Amino acid sequence: MNIIRACWIIFAAIILFSCKEKEKADLIVYNAVLYTADSSFKEVSAFAIRNGRFLAVGSDSSILEYKGPQTEIKDANGRFVMPGLNEGHAHLLSLGNTLMTLDLLDVPSWPELLRQVKTLADSLPKGSWIEGRGWHQDKWKSDRLATFNGYPYHNELSALTPDHPVILTHASGHALLANQKAMDLAGITHESAAPAGGRIVRDGSGNLLGIFEENAMDIISQTHKTALDALPDSTRLKINTRKLELACQKALDYGITSLQDAGSSLKEINWLHQMSQEGKIPIRLNVMLFEDIKNAMAKMDSLPLKSYDPLKFRAASVKAYMDGALGSYGAWLFEDYQDNPGVKGQTLIPLEAMDSLATRALANGLQLCVHAIGDRANHEVLQIFNKKGVSPKNRWRIEHAQHVDPRDIPSFRDMGVIASMQAIHCTSDAPFVERRLGKERASSGAYVWKSMVQAGVHFANGTDAPVERINPFDCIYATVTRKRPDNNFEFYPEQKLSRDEALLSYTLWNAYASFEEQEKGSITPGKLADFVILNQNLLHCSDEDILKTKAEEVYIGGNKVR
Repeated sequence: MNIIRACWIIFAAIILFSCKEKEKADLIVYNAVLYTADSSFKEVSAFAIRNGRFLAVGSDSSILEYKGPQTEIKDANGRFVMPGLNEGHAHLLSLGNTLMTLDLLDVPSWPELLRQVKTLADSLPKGSWIEGRGWHQDKWKSDRLATFNGYPYHNELSALTPDHPVILTHASGHALLANQKAMDLAGITHESAAPAGGRIVRDGSGNLLGIFEENAMDIISQTHKTALDALPDSTRLKINTRKLELACQKALDYGITSLQDAGSSLKEINWLHQMSQEGKIPIRLNVMLFEDIKNAMAKMDSLPLKSYDPLKFRAASVKAYMDGALGSYGAWLFEDYQDNPGVKGQTLIPLEAMDSLATRALANGLQLCVHAIGDRANHEVLQIFNKKGVSPKNRWRIEHAQHVDPRDIPSFRDMGVIASMQAIHCTSDAPFVERRLGKERASSGAYVWKSMVQAGVHFANGTDAPVERINPFDCIYATVTRKRPDNNFEFYPEQKLSRDEALLSYTLWNAYASFEEQEKGSITPGKLADFVILNQNLLHCSDEDILKTKAEEVYIGGNKVR
């Protein structure tokens, strides 16, 4: 009798459990071509959301069981739905700044650059500063242009803008072109000396080109900053707020729900945190502290920031620069540039200072993210990391890791160093990489993200906006094709990633790179309900159609934000 009674109790418990009403969803999305970035869920087409997180994932019929009287039902109409895109390396306020100034990324020639600057100068009061960014001398169509080291001379620009100081930042962000007015305001003469880690470019006769590389850019930039600082506080706040608004809107336009800002000052971090708390930043932010080495050492104790909500705003990382960029001959190489004999690039801070910064970051439990582009720069940073006993739990990062000695790849894997590489740089730089490095170095160590992934290295993706446009779909196209869309030039296709790998690199892998893979990056029950609805099936559309992708709807925490 006791056995029979026990069986009845168990049976009743099963019935009660099976009849228990499912938790009701706030939102259900069904009839989707669903990419979850979670290998546990295949052949699924729907999900339910409650309290800003994914509640369940499955078939249409199974998920519709979560419908309640207040549930919103969304028919995706067979569209492609995926986790919200996570920009792994960009500069938010700089992006906003470029949206308020001259955008020179697509300028095809020097005469066109001059025309655009002159047009703007004619519309502004005398004395107004003119800013622009995006020019790249190696991408201009051939013109009858006087150059030195490939750079233009400032003379024509200065003649067209005698009453306006002009600063035009190189696409890489590692050089700028100034006109005579800007140089005069900065006190630049033929005798001016460049600071350590920088170069004031002069030709063989000692003539100034108006080009300032790396740390020498600060001479001009500081003069511009002084002029901005003289503006009323209310004006500067209005300008910065507008930069932020424009940058966030641009991110949302492309389905970016999270962004990792690759370097802001402590003052900017605190302001961004306040703006986020006030609901004026719609996307999730993870911000790295970047200041000059002395200030960085002094201000690191302010991190990790005690955030009002770490799911919306985090600051627990420090950014540093080991070298410059390949386009401006600033990437630090073991051997000379092939097209600039005698030049191996530049270190922007001494190795001893980088070592001290690493020690302090480790002691404070902070993630260290080091810009290193050249093979020598990557090697030296890895050596410092190894000396500090860095392991996968630290998740330290090398930003860009563009040109590496293949023998250093195992060090990335063994220490768990994240290769934060921006795939779009590969196809953007492709026209001049072999000229800079030569065929052997370009083929074996340039943008080798497939070799990294196959070796077990954690790979993160992004655009480095505003160095490149923040469009993630252009970057995904570069990841899976390594082709330039303008002329179909293909750069060592053996390093291509698969479609799935490319999408992981913009979702779950980038979440891992900021210690957030348990909270976001995939459509998984319990994770934050950030997702986008696209007009293209990124797993199966043609390569060319990737470039036509539009984010039609964007949701953060289950709420539609675009």
